[in-house]
Amino acid sequence: MGLLSSDSDVPPNPWFSWSYVTDHVDLLRTALGDHLYLTIVPVFFALIIAFPLALAARRWRRLEGPLLGVAGAMYAIPSLALFAWLWPTFGLERKTVAIGLTLYAILIILRNIIVGLDGVPDDVRDAARAMGFRSGRMLWRVELPLALPAIMAGLRLATVSTIGLVTVGAVFGNGGFGDLILGGFQDNFFHAEIMTGVVACILLAVVAETILYGVEWVLTPWTRRARS
Repeated sequence: MGLLSSDSDVPPNPWFSWSYVTDHVDLLRTALGDHLYLTIVPVFFALIIAFPLALAARRWRRLEGPLLGVAGAMYAIPSLALFAWLWPTFGLERKTVAIGLTLYAILIILRNIIVGLDGVPDDVRDAARAMGFRSGRMLWRVELPLALPAIMAGLRLATVSTIGLVTVGAVFGNGGFGDLILGGFQDNFFHAEIMTGVVACILLAVVAETILYGVEWVLTPWTRRARS
């Protein structure tokens, strides 16, 4: 007669395990480095691409609709489908995930730059022209500083959304903390590994948004004076 297994025979599988964290410091450090790379690089290149596109859309208004439409269409593509489309060309590498995440971040940053520049009051522009400001000087000395809160809001949103989307790259072995989440599911639904990846993503998003808020606070002292 066979013996029935009791609950004591089942290995513990807690959702939260500090011992798992302490036993896998090197793994978490590597995952953090990958996650930071796959967040900073796409957001940076998305800003580099979106900025001249926003200036073009502002100068030639007929371009605004098509540019936002194309960026919106790219954003609407499911992430797995986009990565699968990029894979035959770029291979299963980190740059493949980075390229896909860059395409997603462009829409958010592009739209916020346009909104920020459009929000500059006309009387401010008129006053700058009366002081002899030409278009280039007006952009850098007047319009961009006043548009900076909207631009920073776009950067924060793009950064946080990118941190979440990085985890999808785990399907291709390049997902930062997403590798832990996927690995936990593959390893007999190992709760501690899954939860560690999830909590790490959340903490990274909170830290990144806090840092960007601090950068905006430093770069826009006039907004603090206006609120006070």
